[in-house]
Amino acid sequence: MPRLFKSSETQKATMLVVRSSPLLRRNPIVASSTSTQCCSSQRSSAARASFSSLPHHLARKNNGMVNVFVKSTKVPRPPVVSTAVLGKPKLKNQLKQGWQGNLLIDRSAIRMNDDTAQNSSSHQQPHFSYAGNENIPVTSKLKIVRPGDDVPRGIWPAFRMMDEQGTFLPTDTDNNSATNASLANNSSNNITPEKYDLSQLQSILTYQYPHFTNEIQSSALLTPSKHDYPDTHSTNTLLRAHRQMIRLRKMDTILHNAQRQGRISFYMTHHGEEAIHMGSASALQPQDYIFAQYREAGLLMWRGFTLEQFCNQCFSNDLDLGKGRQMPVHYGCRALNYQTISSPLGTQITQAVGAAYKFKLEALALSKPEKKTDKNEAAISIVYFGDGAASTIDFHSGCNFAATLKTPMIFFCRNNGYAISTPTEDQYAGDGIISRAPGYGMAGIRVDGNDIFAVHAAVAEARKLALETSGPVLIEAMTYRQGHHSTSDDSSRYRATEEVQKATVVSDPILRLDRFLKQYGWMDDTATAAVEDEERVAVLRAMEVAEARNKPKIDTMFTDVYHTKPPHLLRQEEALKRHLKKYSIPH
Repeated sequence: MPRLFKSSETQKATMLVVRSSPLLRRNPIVASSTSTQCCSSQRSSAARASFSSLPHHLARKNNGMVNVFVKSTKVPRPPVVSTAVLGKPKLKNQLKQGWQGNLLIDRSAIRMNDDTAQNSSSHQQPHFSYAGNENIPVTSKLKIVRPGDDVPRGIWPAFRMMDEQGTFLPTDTDNNSATNASLANNSSNNITPEKYDLSQLQSILTYQYPHFTNEIQSSALLTPSKHDYPDTHSTNTLLRAHRQMIRLRKMDTILHNAQRQGRISFYMTHHGEEAIHMGSASALQPQDYIFAQYREAGLLMWRGFTLEQFCNQCFSNDLDLGKGRQMPVHYGCRALNYQTISSPLGTQITQAVGAAYKFKLEALALSKPEKKTDKNEAAISIVYFGDGAASTIDFHSGCNFAATLKTPMIFFCRNNGYAISTPTEDQYAGDGIISRAPGYGMAGIRVDGNDIFAVHAAVAEARKLALETSGPVLIEAMTYRQGHHSTSDDSSRYRATEEVQKATVVSDPILRLDRFLKQYGWMDDTATAAVEDEERVAVLRAMEVAEARNKPKIDTMFTDVYHTKPPHLLRQEEALKRHLKKYSIPH
């Protein structure tokens, strides 16, 4: 190894980088060029800056040392697109003309950026950050890392289809970002489908973004329903998801205010996490069992739980399915395969494993020739939890049992940056939750939780893999909790208001879907405002009706636990009735 420096702390620090780099040890040319740069005292500050300013994916810490490496900057060829997916001849011609009109621009853009790409030794991989200062790399490849696969080096990338501007990623984000930007600006986005024609939108997206063909063609969000949805009276699945995201936010705002007014005792909002709800719920099947934590009301809404039922539960009236025995937002519905919420963190995780094991045993019994059933009836369980609940013993026990017993299920972690008031940097030292999957022998994928299309694709693929392998899949959805943890919390005491404002303006999932719909002429500010007004009025009406209803009868306190009331429970019931009668308390 040639001597690079004579003295000074800066030179010693840079010397450490060179010695610790496998690339520099193996490549004398690189080492020599580094030596040339750093030997001069006049360039010592520039050398220090060059190493300190390396992008995070080029300079990664490994046991306290820095490994420097260079990725290929080869520019991909323009994709060859098939029009087999396009149905209408008129649309084919429109797309053909639009594509040909931009093809020369795309190629010239590639040629124009070719020299820059070739001369550049590296490129900045796209990334995002929702909480704290950690940047999450972005990938447009939907790849679930299975047990035995090579795990990503450094920070696990998050799968994304749609950026903050509501535009699909133009090509593979792992290759050349400069070329991707040129392709994005010059793609055929001026071609718009007929208004609210979901099948046509699906065809156009397939044509414009062929690298997402599988995700687009298999997406239930982009496929019309066979029958009208009861709440929207339409078969348009995507517009229903958009409306329900708005409905959930309006319900949160109004019921949160109702708690502040003393009309209900407690509430928890879902602000900023709506894409997780509608994206994942639309990828599941009705027979799949949902084990939620306490911030997944949107999944229940997607399955048909009405505003009236939500309000009945929060006001604990006589129509509440839980008969007033639970705190507000602790929903449950047996008919919709949504298990009742439990306040203690993590308890639902092991229960979901048990349900998945039951599904496995039933599938084994039905696999016999005389008991074969329709494959579409196969079911999984999916459990939702936050980054804080991943620190509980229930998480460890659930993951270990699921991987060992090979149960068909999905572990879905909402990493929203905070476990109540504890930020993620104080919660764990590793790379989030997803990096734990290989250690348990589980498959796993990280996804942008504010991208409804990416969440849907990831959950659909995870469900398919869970059934094929009869094994668990861990999904970590990176998102941001815009609201307080609950009405018992004041988040301004532990995070800056500027952080919340940035997330609200830049990465809000509803705004992102709004922008996507506007690009294709399906929504504008007036149409979005109309939907918001309709949902606000609907929530207010449901709340007024629920608030006016009677409370559950006192007799319901002693039912639904035992099939036949035991003697000690009968004695307690009689004692309560005597007490109420003695003091003339109506019941």
